Amino acid sequence: MPDPGDPAPNFEVETTAGETIRLSETLDHGPTVVVVFRGPWCSFCAEQLQTFGELSYDLWRNHDVTVLPVTGTETPPLVEMRDRFDLGIQLCSDPELSVARAYTGVEENRRHGAIPIPGTFVVDADGTVQYAQVAERPDDRVYAASVRKFVTSGFEDPYPGTYPDPYEG
Repeated sequence: MPDPGDPAPNFEVETTAGETIRLSETLDHGPTVVVVFRGPWCSFCAEQLQTFGELSYDLWRNHDVTVLPVTGTETPPLVEMRDRFDLGIQLCSDPELSVARAYTGVEENRRHGAIPIPGTFVVDADGTVQYAQVAERPDDRVYAASVRKFVTSGFEDPYPGTYPDPYEG
């Protein structure tokens, strides 16, 4: 898992719009939020992605931030998820789980097999990880409003001392 200050691993994925996208290309336009999620069957993932869908235009238009939600599921079920929840963002398919392996890790699930461990990363335009959070539980998620506040605070903790540092102890 890349920590803040580490270079972000580059990757290439297919979007639900049928395009191939590379992290390095999105960084040409500004910071990128990489959201690794479990799959279209995960209600916690849907809830988190809805918050990013609601704020993705603001993040892009006012802060030059791209949101890349990535999972190991093939594209067709992701299209159905995007449309069912009216997400307003394209989801990214990584069936080989290479993004999850580089960012958060992979776990075995009884029903779905190998799945990504959820996590959220903010990568600045230089390709450096500024924020990293890997979920300790399926419901342990960072929502878009918190990411927007982090970005608009110049990649500084907008609420110092409020939350424990996940990298201590």
